[in-house]
Amino acid sequence: MNFQGIDPLLLALFLGALSLMPMLLIVCTAFLKIVIVLMITRNAIGVQQVPPSMAINGIALAATMFIMAPVGYEIAEAVKVTPVDLSSVHAFEQTSVNAIQPLRAFMMRNTDADILTHLVENTARMWPAEMAQAARRDDLILLVPAYVLSQLQAGFEIGFLIYIPFIVIDLIVSNLLLALGMQMVSPMTISLPLKLLLFVLVSGWSRLLDSLFLSYL
Repeated sequence: MNFQGIDPLLLALFLGALSLMPMLLIVCTAFLKIVIVLMITRNAIGVQQVPPSMAINGIALAATMFIMAPVGYEIAEAVKVTPVDLSSVHAFEQTSVNAIQPLRAFMMRNTDADILTHLVENTARMWPAEMAQAARRDDLILLVPAYVLSQLQAGFEIGFLIYIPFIVIDLIVSNLLLALGMQMVSPMTISLPLKLLLFVLVSGWSRLLDSLFLSYL
């Protein structure tokens, strides 16, 4: 990085961009879908505090780092080619464009085309005509919200599929207890160990994370 003759405005913009890194980690990476799926899984099993939320966030962060490693490598290589230079607006802009390209390509691959098309169509209704005509599908102002909505939708779709076998266990246990006349016994007392046993027998955590990894190929 070249610090000679630094433009104060560019330095302020650079530091501001660094302060947004935690938010970018959530909305521009695999973190959002992974943490949603893990939390829904915990709720589906019925153990509200195991694993704790901090542990789930840690698991999601570790999985995100694994998935995003190739993107990070491509960004690092792009920065090596054109190092950050805060003395020139043009140089800083060129470095930013080159560095963001791998992340842009990752988001494009994992964005639902229908959602992106819907947002592009909304620009014609909500933006000025000239601005809407200049909008492109790979513009970050369209791509980021489309990617976030796609990840939310995918996370809840996976969560729904995860819920189904656990709901079946709850229904079976409830009907069995009712048939035996054991209305005073809470179904959760019986179904929770069975759900934990089922999840352990099928190597639930490993299979779940493997499926999440493969969803980003």
